[in-house]
Amino acid sequence: MRVLITAGPTYEPLDPVRFIGNHSTGKMGYALAEAFAASGAAVTLISGPSNLPDPAHPGIQTQRVETADQMYAAAAAVAPEAGVWVFAAAVADYKPAQIAAEKIKKSGDTLTLELVKNVDIAATLGKTKRPEQFSVGFALETNNEHAHALDKLHRKNFDLVVLNSLRDAGAGFRHDTNKVTLLDAQGQTRIFEVKPKAEVAQDIVDAVLARLPREV
Repeated sequence: MRVLITAGPTYEPLDPVRFIGNHSTGKMGYALAEAFAASGAAVTLISGPSNLPDPAHPGIQTQRVETADQMYAAAAAVAPEAGVWVFAAAVADYKPAQIAAEKIKKSGDTLTLELVKNVDIAATLGKTKRPEQFSVGFALETNNEHAHALDKLHRKNFDLVVLNSLRDAGAGFRHDTNKVTLLDAQGQTRIFEVKPKAEVAQDIVDAVLARLPREV
């Protein structure tokens, strides 16, 4: 079984010094890579900027990228041959319309930036997903969590969505623990308690393996 996993943030440069990013560390995606590899899968881990070392498991091939465009290109190259896709990266929704060639100098009291929408990696690849392929998405929400997660599941052609809520202590970015709810395309929902991300990853892998078509 071949598995594609995206992890970490993306950094969208403003100039040679500054960028737009987020607080994702990549811990959840890296833990998923380890758990899938331990199950016998061949894993391609496409990681945005992260301080985490490349996983040591021989079944994991790590590709480092920086921007959403680079992550999309890397994922699109692997996706056709992968039976399972896991979109755990926190991809920046927008990027600067123009990247300054030189450092932007401080001038005046305000700075106005024009941003343009980034490629939606999961949604774009979701349009190409074959029936035997299985796609997992992540939803980090602050309100109407269930409704937003279900909308994302249908809109991006996911088979399973991992819902995180910033309302839950110990969940989300910068934690070694997480609290997730799994929602699948058949309408099933399962809520887990706060636990280490390695254990959360195993719960997700178990849920995926239980739902896979036999030919994956």
